[in-house]
Amino acid sequence: MAGNNQLTNSKDSSNKNKYIVEFVTEKIFLISALIAVLSLLLIIGFVFYKGLTPFIIKGYSLSEFLFGTEWVPSNDKFGILPMILGSLYATIGSLIIGAPIGILTATFIVEVAPKGISKLISPAVELLAGIPSVLYGVFGVAFIVPNIQKIFKLPKGQSLFAVIIVLSVMMLPTIITISETAIKAVPKVYKEGSLALGASKTETTFKVILPAARSGILAAVVLGVGRAIGETMAVILVAGNSPVIPKSIMDSVRLLTTNIALEMGYAFGTHQEMLFATGVVLFMFILILNLILTKISNKAGK
Repeated sequence: MAGNNQLTNSKDSSNKNKYIVEFVTEKIFLISALIAVLSLLLIIGFVFYKGLTPFIIKGYSLSEFLFGTEWVPSNDKFGILPMILGSLYATIGSLIIGAPIGILTATFIVEVAPKGISKLISPAVELLAGIPSVLYGVFGVAFIVPNIQKIFKLPKGQSLFAVIIVLSVMMLPTIITISETAIKAVPKVYKEGSLALGASKTETTFKVILPAARSGILAAVVLGVGRAIGETMAVILVAGNSPVIPKSIMDSVRLLTTNIALEMGYAFGTHQEMLFATGVVLFMFILILNLILTKISNKAGK
């Protein structure tokens, strides 16, 4: 009887310890999740509070801010239309160049390249993702900008075109890595069935495998675009940073991110609040674009 009682007490103690461990672990997970959510809410709340103050309290015109073409803080002129258009042009341009190259590279790695070459390219792509963004900018200043200036015979090479090239290269690792995973996830029976029906390897790749992986590929594009929109340091070095509407792809340009980074260090008062307002516009720009791309991705998945 004594032995049975000891065994029962031991089991009860073990169950109690397991319950305590599970309870503590659950609370740690809950606290971690709450910290993440609260941090996000605090950042968004602070940025929106500072950014909306000039329009709600000081009476500045929101339409003049969004559609004005002059950014001269010393003269109390805060128009960010050139920055909005610059960000939009740079994002679309980098997407047009970077997305096809990234998807085709991922397809080559999975479907075409021999295993030896595939094993060589994949680590190289991962290494490309680990390079600090400022080094992309330095490469752009040292190589891309001088060549643009030389080839197109321009007074200076800092331009929207240089920004598009740099952002295209920067989004490649994200698009390639995720697209590669999506293509590998396609069941082999799809490929085998297509080949058995007489389709060539190229037809199978483009008409069966890529369509089957389109949901994951579009997710890769969404994440790649997110990196392009939020990039700052590399863009500052190659953009020229002129707050005017670009009339040509060879004109210098200033993006929303670079506008904030260039002037936040010395801005104060209304000028600083307008930079926060620029951050609000950037936040909404990214949110809308991601919602659109996510919706397209979900439809493709269905």
